[in-house]
Amino acid sequence: MLTEKDSHRISFYDTTSGEQLASVALPDFPHEFVVDAGRRYAYAGHYGVRTSGDDGEGGASVMIVDLLARRLVGTIDCSPYRRLHGIAIDRCDRLHVLSEAANVLLRFERPRDGEAPIVVPSGGIKSHLFALAADGEWAYCSNLASQTVTRISPANPSVPPLAVAPGEKPEGLLLSADGRLLYVSNRNSDTLTAIETATMSVVASAPSRRDPARICRMRDGRLLIMHYDGRSISVVDPATLAEIAHLPLAARPAAACIDPRTGHAFISVDSNQSLEIDLATMRIVAAIDTGREPDCCVVLSVN
Repeated sequence: MLTEKDSHRISFYDTTSGEQLASVALPDFPHEFVVDAGRRYAYAGHYGVRTSGDDGEGGASVMIVDLLARRLVGTIDCSPYRRLHGIAIDRCDRLHVLSEAANVLLRFERPRDGEAPIVVPSGGIKSHLFALAADGEWAYCSNLASQTVTRISPANPSVPPLAVAPGEKPEGLLLSADGRLLYVSNRNSDTLTAIETATMSVVASAPSRRDPARICRMRDGRLLIMHYDGRSISVVDPATLAEIAHLPLAARPAAACIDPRTGHAFISVDSNQSLEIDLATMRIVAAIDTGREPDCCVVLSVN
């Protein structure tokens, strides 16, 4: 399952055959989505513009997709908060949505019940993505314009944001399994940073290849880095931030997900494909043709 931003839809593909199984039309330029714990519903934010560099007020709703019926079944109105991008769900299925235009995080305790959200300032400017602790107690926002990462309390707007400047244009974020470290990719300084979440202090930094945009955790705990303009992916040791393996690509990687059964990665690239990569051999084993601008993705098990 993946977002196809410029085709304005979410689509479902068979990872074995590459066959498109279904598509769900969405408002123009959906970007990020998240799947609930029961693998029953997906929540897709309406960003409403093509890229973070584009002007426009953007969208103000979250679309609810039934993953069994593969159809749109509801919408959450987030007005007046617009350009909804980062989105995550905690282990209690509380939905969290980041407004890049308003620089606030919205928290919905019961996202399908129509209640008003808790609204928490991000403490940054042009807040684009965030990492969420599993219990939903803390969120860590990457703020493109202020070039900071901020820690906020999604349930308590009175807790002041705590900021750190890890590098130039921090974007990709990944929490360690125990929540003690936050890994950050800094796109304009070509660096990777580890932040201690308890103190919000940088404890390690290392150079990376060009334009590290997103970070994904592999099954063995290593980090998979997508270098967007660098047109490549890297495997990185989380203890040292040193590169272990590298694979050049013919197109720019926008997002990735890991197949929990095989450990293979599916990489969305801007040649309108999803590349299946065996991370043990760093070899492309298959390519699925997709709609325009594939992005956020997840592998869903079929019962």
